[in-house]
Amino acid sequence: MHVIFVAPEFPHYQREFVRGLKQAGAIVTGIGERPLEWLDGDLRGWMDFYEQVPSVCHEGVMLETVRRCQRRGWVDRLESTIEAHIMPVANVREATGIPGLTPKAAWLCRDKPAMKEFLRQAGISCARSTAADSAAEVRAFAAEVGYPLILKPRAGAGADGTTRVDNDKQLEVALRQSGFERGVSIAVEEFIEGHEGFYDTLTIRGEVVYEFVSHYYPNVLEAMRTRGVSPTIVHTNRSDLSGYDELRAMGRAVVTALGLGTTATHMEWFFGPKGLKFSEIGARPPGVGQWDVYAMANDIDIYREWANAIVHGKVSRMPSRRYAAGIVALRPDRDGEIRGYEGLDAARQLLGPGLVDYHLPEPGSPARPIEGGYMANGWIRARHPDYDELRAQLARVGQLVKVRAG
Repeated sequence: MHVIFVAPEFPHYQREFVRGLKQAGAIVTGIGERPLEWLDGDLRGWMDFYEQVPSVCHEGVMLETVRRCQRRGWVDRLESTIEAHIMPVANVREATGIPGLTPKAAWLCRDKPAMKEFLRQAGISCARSTAADSAAEVRAFAAEVGYPLILKPRAGAGADGTTRVDNDKQLEVALRQSGFERGVSIAVEEFIEGHEGFYDTLTIRGEVVYEFVSHYYPNVLEAMRTRGVSPTIVHTNRSDLSGYDELRAMGRAVVTALGLGTTATHMEWFFGPKGLKFSEIGARPPGVGQWDVYAMANDIDIYREWANAIVHGKVSRMPSRRYAAGIVALRPDRDGEIRGYEGLDAARQLLGPGLVDYHLPEPGSPARPIEGGYMANGWIRARHPDYDELRAQLARVGQLVKVRAG
């Protein structure tokens, strides 16, 4: 099987998808933006061919490049795993007759108002939402639904560009920043109170073969806006228990309704006073290295198993559920440069053999904005057989470790 993989070089874990494809026996062509000579030897060795393009989001250039690959030989699959690449790659896939995620499915997994409207019609419980092209439309929605509201890009990922507004005054400030005068369209949603988590899958021909459940502490919007918080994402090894039945049923229903075939998915959800609510879904793996967390928790090479699904239509082993696993993000206490760390020895002692890996930027490195996400600055990943114990440990690590900047 010949598989074209888009953007093999960045972020760093993209290379693991290429490794998985090569180990699964595929002929691999990479299409990326960096010169081949800039790539490390392992990555170059896992690819049989490589095409450099100015932008993997430029559909015209991508179409020409993929057709050039097809003239060289049959192409079975064209795969991308980054949110911003999903829609242009789907359009190129359709234009070149390559099987995979369709433009309609890709659009429904990118455009949040259309996504929610489609899934509401399929019986999936979602927050009330609308697309808005003007301030007047947003004000009308606010008058009908009430506050709080969430304003976000129609095709954003995670909490990027997301704003909560609680009253008319905050709404007017957000509207002035919306970009309507530049022709920007946004999504406006009812704010759902409750706990937030995600449900991720690997599907083969529309059937869920892997499913993983993770929890945010605190919810994403607070985590991405509050410097004093050391947020955690904790993947549970209890997702087979009956308490998750409703979530698993909803996740599978979403996959079926959207007609997703052989792909990874990442679905966000809320659970609170209004019950379980669907938030959004992407036809791609989760970000922030979460697939590495699943691998360390479940004794699987998840990148190889994704490749097995693409190349062979099956996986070779099931998740062990042996561990819960998670990440705690470590934020600098201010902008500037990182000066040093406190509490690392205590954190290592607390986690013991459960400490899997970590990233601590060297003193003198720039302190990245917290809006950059869970891996923007320092982080620690760990695992433990007991979910509650791991959650407590990661919370304690967030209290112990201080990142000093100035």
